Amino acid sequence: MKRTANAHWNGTLKEGKGEITTQSKTLDNTQYSFGARFAEGTGTNPEELIAAAHSGCFTMALSAALTDAGHTPGDLSTKATVELDMSALKISGISLELTAAAIDGLSEEDFNKIAEDAKENCPISKVLTGAPISLTVTYQ
Repeated sequence: MKRTANAHWNGTLKEGKGEITTQSKTLDNTQYSFGARFAEGTGTNPEELIAAAHSGCFTMALSAALTDAGHTPGDLSTKATVELDMSALKISGISLELTAAAIDGLSEEDFNKIAEDAKENCPISKVLTGAPISLTVTYQ
Protein backbone atom coordinates (compact mmCIF):
# COMPACT_ATOMS: atom_id res chain seq x y z
CA MET A 1 0.00 0.00 0.00
CA LYS A 2 1.22 3.49 -0.82
CA ARG A 3 -0.26 6.84 0.11
CA THR A 4 0.73 10.18 -1.34
CA ALA A 5 0.62 13.86 -0.52
CA ASN A 6 1.83 16.83 -2.48
CA ALA A 7 3.23 20.10 -1.23
CA HIS A 8 3.69 23.28 -3.22
CA TRP A 9 5.60 26.34 -2.00
CA ASN A 10 6.13 29.74 -3.57
CA GLY A 11 8.36 32.50 -2.21
CA THR A 12 10.81 32.97 0.61
CA LEU A 13 10.53 31.10 3.88
CA LYS A 14 8.95 33.95 5.86
CA GLU A 15 6.90 35.67 3.17
CA GLY A 16 6.06 32.68 1.00
CA LYS A 17 3.16 30.32 1.28
CA GLY A 18 2.19 26.87 0.19
CA GLU A 19 -0.54 24.32 -0.15
CA ILE A 20 -0.68 20.65 0.81
CA THR A 21 -2.98 18.12 -0.85
CA THR A 22 -3.43 14.51 0.23
CA GLN A 23 -4.36 11.63 -2.01
CA SER A 24 -7.76 11.31 -0.31
CA LYS A 25 -8.36 15.06 -0.73
CA THR A 26 -8.98 15.36 3.02
CA LEU A 27 -6.42 18.11 2.68
CA ASP A 28 -7.08 19.82 -0.63
CA ASN A 29 -4.80 22.77 -1.32
CA THR A 30 -4.69 23.35 2.44
CA GLN A 31 -2.64 26.41 3.27
CA TYR A 32 0.63 26.19 5.17
CA SER A 33 3.09 28.96 5.88
CA PHE A 34 5.86 30.21 8.12
CA GLY A 35 3.23 31.89 10.29
CA ALA A 36 1.22 28.67 10.65
CA ARG A 37 4.36 26.81 11.65
CA PHE A 38 6.21 29.25 13.88
CA ALA A 39 3.49 31.66 15.05
CA GLU A 40 -0.29 31.61 15.01
CA GLY A 41 -0.95 31.93 11.29
CA THR A 42 -3.77 30.31 9.36
CA GLY A 43 -3.26 26.85 7.95
CA THR A 44 -1.46 23.69 8.95
CA ASN A 45 2.18 22.79 9.41
CA PRO A 46 4.39 19.68 9.31
CA GLU A 47 4.45 19.20 13.09
CA GLU A 48 0.66 19.36 13.32
CA LEU A 49 0.38 16.81 10.52
CA ILE A 50 2.84 14.49 12.31
CA ALA A 51 0.77 14.84 15.49
CA ALA A 52 -2.42 13.97 13.57
CA ALA A 53 -0.79 10.96 11.94
CA HIS A 54 0.72 9.72 15.20
CA SER A 55 -2.46 10.08 17.27
CA GLY A 56 -4.50 8.29 14.61
CA CYS A 57 -1.99 5.49 14.08
CA PHE A 58 -1.44 4.84 17.79
CA THR A 59 -5.17 4.80 18.56
CA MET A 60 -5.84 2.32 15.74
CA ALA A 61 -2.90 0.14 16.85
CA LEU A 62 -4.24 0.12 20.41
CA SER A 63 -7.69 -0.89 19.20
CA ALA A 64 -6.16 -3.76 17.24
CA ALA A 65 -3.99 -4.87 20.18
CA LEU A 66 -6.95 -4.84 22.57
CA THR A 67 -9.01 -6.85 20.10
CA ASP A 68 -6.17 -9.34 19.59
CA ALA A 69 -5.99 -9.75 23.39
CA GLY A 70 -9.69 -10.70 23.44
CA HIS A 71 -11.12 -7.36 24.62
CA THR A 72 -13.66 -5.09 22.97
CA PRO A 73 -12.30 -1.53 23.00
CA GLY A 74 -14.64 1.28 23.95
CA ASP A 75 -13.89 4.96 23.58
CA LEU A 76 -10.22 5.71 22.91
CA SER A 77 -9.10 9.34 22.50
CA THR A 78 -5.49 10.37 21.94
CA LYS A 79 -3.93 13.81 21.83
CA ALA A 80 -0.45 13.92 20.31
CA THR A 81 1.83 16.88 20.95
CA VAL A 82 4.91 17.30 18.77
CA GLU A 83 7.61 19.55 20.21
CA LEU A 84 9.95 21.34 17.81
CA ASP A 85 13.30 22.44 19.27
CA MET A 86 13.75 25.78 17.54
CA SER A 87 17.45 26.08 18.33
CA ALA A 88 18.32 22.70 16.80
CA LEU A 89 15.45 22.65 14.27
CA LYS A 90 14.52 19.11 15.19
CA ILE A 91 11.62 17.32 16.80
CA SER A 92 12.70 16.94 20.39
CA GLY A 93 9.77 14.94 21.69
CA ILE A 94 6.28 13.65 21.14
CA SER A 95 3.75 13.08 23.89
CA LEU A 96 0.68 10.93 23.53
CA GLU A 97 -2.15 11.57 26.00
CA LEU A 98 -4.66 8.73 25.93
CA THR A 99 -8.07 8.72 27.57
CA ALA A 100 -9.75 5.33 27.48
CA ALA A 101 -13.01 3.92 28.77
CA ALA A 102 -12.40 1.09 31.22
CA ILE A 103 -12.97 -2.39 29.78
CA ASP A 104 -14.67 -5.05 31.91
CA GLY A 105 -12.20 -7.75 32.90
CA LEU A 106 -9.10 -5.73 31.99
CA SER A 107 -7.03 -4.26 34.81
CA GLU A 108 -5.45 -0.84 34.52
CA GLU A 109 -2.01 -2.47 34.73
CA ASP A 110 -2.75 -4.84 31.83
CA PHE A 111 -4.33 -2.04 29.82
CA ASN A 112 -1.20 0.09 30.29
CA LYS A 113 1.01 -2.78 29.09
CA ILE A 114 -1.08 -3.15 25.94
CA ALA A 115 -1.02 0.64 25.39
CA GLU A 116 2.78 0.79 25.78
CA ASP A 117 3.16 -2.03 23.28
CA ALA A 118 0.88 -0.19 20.82
CA LYS A 119 2.96 2.97 21.30
CA GLU A 120 6.17 1.09 20.51
CA ASN A 121 4.78 -0.81 17.54
CA CYS A 122 2.48 1.50 15.62
CA PRO A 123 4.05 2.28 12.22
CA ILE A 124 4.26 6.02 12.88
CA SER A 125 6.08 5.46 16.20
CA LYS A 126 8.53 3.23 14.38
CA VAL A 127 9.32 5.89 11.79
CA LEU A 128 9.76 8.57 14.49
CA THR A 129 12.64 6.83 16.25
CA GLY A 130 14.78 9.97 16.38
CA ALA A 131 12.62 11.62 19.04
CA PRO A 132 11.59 10.33 22.45
CA ILE A 133 7.91 9.43 22.55
CA SER A 134 6.08 9.51 25.87
CA LEU A 135 2.63 8.16 26.73
CA THR A 136 0.26 9.30 29.47
CA VAL A 137 -2.88 7.21 30.01
CA THR A 138 -6.16 8.10 31.68
CA TYR A 139 -8.10 4.88 32.05
CA GLN A 140 -11.60 5.62 33.33
